[in-house]
Amino acid sequence: MKEFKGRAITGGTWTGEAVVSKQGVNTLATFQKSALNNAKTVIAADQSNPDIYQKEITGKALCLPITIGSTTGGLVIQTICSMDLNPACFLFSKAIDSLAASGIVLAKIWEDSNVIAIDNLGDEFLETVQTGDTVEVLDDGTVKIK
Repeated sequence: MKEFKGRAITGGTWTGEAVVSKQGVNTLATFQKSALNNAKTVIAADQSNPDIYQKEITGKALCLPITIGSTTGGLVIQTICSMDLNPACFLFSKAIDSLAASGIVLAKIWEDSNVIAIDNLGDEFLETVQTGDTVEVLDDGTVKIK
């Protein structure tokens, strides 16, 4: 088991499966298709991201460096949280970007979402965690890869 300590943006405890993107995740391209189709789960639709393309990410730990894309990013995250389509956790190797932070925090406050966000986990975190690994997230920002 390997352990990493990050900063809890929206804390919580959770254990489950990781889905890993080694590159920035475009929130609009990844989530829009599932949200517009009122899907029961998000299947990542961003063809430019082979790490997560066509993988189910609802209820998983989305491990990523940062989100990328247009200024709609925060709204997209808030929307998928309001629809209960969100990843259980956003686990960032780098500092969270302002658009992801705004969407996650607004979802937590306005949508009463239980979405967890931890940032500053470090490059080694993203080099270590693999899609399918079980991760345990603690309220203090600790992430354990089992």
